[in-house]
Amino acid sequence: MKIAVPSNDGVNISAHFGRSKGFIVFETLGNQISSQEYAENTVTGHATGQHNDNDHHHGDPGNHTHSHAGILGALSACETVIAGGMGQRLYNDLVAANKNVYVTREENAEKAVLLYMKEELDNNPDVCCRH
Repeated sequence: MKIAVPSNDGVNISAHFGRSKGFIVFETLGNQISSQEYAENTVTGHATGQHNDNDHHHGDPGNHTHSHAGILGALSACETVIAGGMGQRLYNDLVAANKNVYVTREENAEKAVLLYMKEELDNNPDVCCRH
Protein backbone atom coordinates (compact mmCIF):
# COMPACT_ATOMS: atom_id res chain seq x y z
CA MET A 1 0.00 0.00 0.00
CA LYS A 2 1.15 3.56 -0.69
CA ILE A 3 0.45 6.39 1.75
CA ALA A 4 1.00 10.07 0.89
CA VAL A 5 1.86 12.64 3.55
CA PRO A 6 2.40 16.36 2.80
CA SER A 7 5.62 17.65 4.34
CA ASN A 8 7.81 20.74 4.19
CA ASP A 9 10.94 18.98 5.44
CA GLY A 10 10.57 15.28 4.62
CA VAL A 11 10.02 14.46 8.31
CA ASN A 12 7.06 16.35 9.75
CA ILE A 13 3.49 16.60 8.49
CA SER A 14 2.59 19.92 6.91
CA ALA A 15 -0.27 21.79 8.61
CA HIS A 16 -1.80 22.68 5.21
CA PHE A 17 -1.81 20.13 2.41
CA GLY A 18 -1.81 22.52 -0.55
CA ARG A 19 0.94 24.76 0.81
CA SER A 20 3.36 21.94 1.57
CA LYS A 21 6.72 22.00 -0.19
CA GLY A 22 6.47 18.30 -1.00
CA PHE A 23 5.02 14.91 -0.24
CA ILE A 24 6.44 11.82 1.39
CA VAL A 25 5.13 8.64 -0.22
CA PHE A 26 5.48 5.67 2.10
CA GLU A 27 5.23 2.17 0.72
CA THR A 28 4.12 -0.41 3.25
CA LEU A 29 4.29 -4.16 3.32
CA GLY A 30 2.30 -5.84 6.07
CA ASN A 31 2.68 -3.66 9.14
CA GLN A 32 6.04 -2.21 8.18
CA ILE A 33 7.29 0.68 6.07
CA SER A 34 9.26 -0.84 3.20
CA SER A 35 10.33 2.44 1.58
CA GLN A 36 9.71 6.15 1.49
CA GLU A 37 10.36 8.81 -1.12
CA TYR A 38 10.08 12.60 -0.95
CA ALA A 39 8.78 14.44 -4.01
CA GLU A 40 8.63 18.21 -4.44
CA ASN A 41 5.16 19.71 -4.69
CA THR A 42 4.77 20.91 -8.27
CA VAL A 43 1.04 20.30 -8.61
CA THR A 44 -1.06 22.22 -6.10
CA GLY A 45 -2.32 25.71 -6.89
CA HIS A 46 -0.31 27.20 -4.03
CA ALA A 47 2.90 25.55 -5.24
CA THR A 48 2.43 26.67 -8.84
CA GLY A 49 1.54 30.25 -7.88
CA GLN A 50 -2.08 30.02 -9.00
CA HIS A 51 -3.32 30.99 -5.52
CA ASN A 52 -2.18 33.33 -2.83
CA ASP A 53 -3.28 33.65 0.77
CA ASN A 54 -5.68 36.49 0.00
CA ASP A 55 -7.27 35.33 -3.24
CA HIS A 56 -8.79 31.86 -3.19
CA HIS A 57 -11.95 30.26 -1.99
CA HIS A 58 -11.49 26.65 -0.90
CA GLY A 59 -14.85 26.52 0.78
CA ASP A 60 -16.84 28.15 -2.03
CA PRO A 61 -18.70 25.37 -3.84
CA GLY A 62 -19.42 27.75 -6.72
CA ASN A 63 -15.71 28.29 -7.36
CA HIS A 64 -14.82 25.68 -9.96
CA THR A 65 -11.60 27.37 -11.08
CA HIS A 66 -9.75 25.78 -8.15
CA SER A 67 -9.09 22.31 -9.62
CA HIS A 68 -7.50 19.44 -7.74
CA ALA A 69 -6.88 17.35 -10.88
CA GLY A 70 -3.11 17.77 -10.59
CA ILE A 71 -2.86 16.50 -7.03
CA LEU A 72 -5.37 13.71 -7.65
CA GLY A 73 -3.26 12.58 -10.59
CA ALA A 74 0.01 12.84 -8.67
CA LEU A 75 -1.41 10.73 -5.82
CA SER A 76 -3.34 8.27 -7.98
CA ALA A 77 -1.20 5.32 -6.86
CA CYS A 78 -1.73 6.15 -3.17
CA GLU A 79 -4.60 4.54 -1.30
CA THR A 80 -4.32 6.75 1.77
CA VAL A 81 -3.56 10.41 2.46
CA ILE A 82 -2.55 11.59 5.93
CA ALA A 83 -2.39 15.35 6.49
CA GLY A 84 -2.35 17.95 9.24
CA GLY A 85 -5.02 20.00 7.49
CA MET A 86 -6.52 20.77 4.11
CA GLY A 87 -9.37 22.64 2.51
CA GLN A 88 -12.80 21.05 2.63
CA ARG A 89 -13.02 20.83 -1.18
CA LEU A 90 -9.75 18.89 -1.42
CA TYR A 91 -10.87 16.59 1.37
CA ASN A 92 -14.13 15.92 -0.49
CA ASP A 93 -12.30 15.40 -3.81
CA LEU A 94 -9.88 12.90 -2.25
CA VAL A 95 -12.75 10.96 -0.67
CA ALA A 96 -14.61 10.99 -4.01
CA ALA A 97 -11.43 9.55 -5.60
CA ASN A 98 -11.69 6.60 -3.16
CA LYS A 99 -8.77 7.67 -0.96
CA ASN A 100 -8.69 6.99 2.77
CA VAL A 101 -8.16 10.51 4.15
CA TYR A 102 -6.93 11.19 7.67
CA VAL A 103 -6.57 14.66 9.18
CA THR A 104 -4.34 14.10 12.18
CA ARG A 105 -2.83 16.03 15.05
CA GLU A 106 0.28 13.82 14.89
CA GLU A 107 3.25 15.86 13.67
CA ASN A 108 5.80 13.19 12.70
CA ALA A 109 5.03 11.60 9.32
CA GLU A 110 6.62 8.20 9.96
CA LYS A 111 4.94 7.88 13.36
CA ALA A 112 1.58 8.78 11.77
CA VAL A 113 1.98 6.04 9.16
CA LEU A 114 2.91 3.48 11.82
CA LEU A 115 -0.11 4.50 13.93
CA TYR A 116 -2.33 4.29 10.84
CA MET A 117 -1.16 0.74 10.13
CA LYS A 118 -2.00 -0.23 13.73
CA GLU A 119 -5.41 1.49 13.33
CA GLU A 120 -4.46 3.91 16.13
CA LEU A 121 -4.12 7.19 14.20
CA ASP A 122 -6.45 9.98 15.24
CA ASN A 123 -8.72 11.30 12.49
CA ASN A 124 -10.22 14.78 12.74
CA PRO A 125 -11.91 15.63 9.43
CA ASP A 126 -13.91 18.35 11.18
CA VAL A 127 -10.74 20.48 11.42
CA CYS A 128 -10.11 20.49 7.67
CA CYS A 129 -9.01 24.07 7.27
CA ARG A 130 -6.36 23.98 10.03
CA HIS A 131 -3.52 26.36 9.07
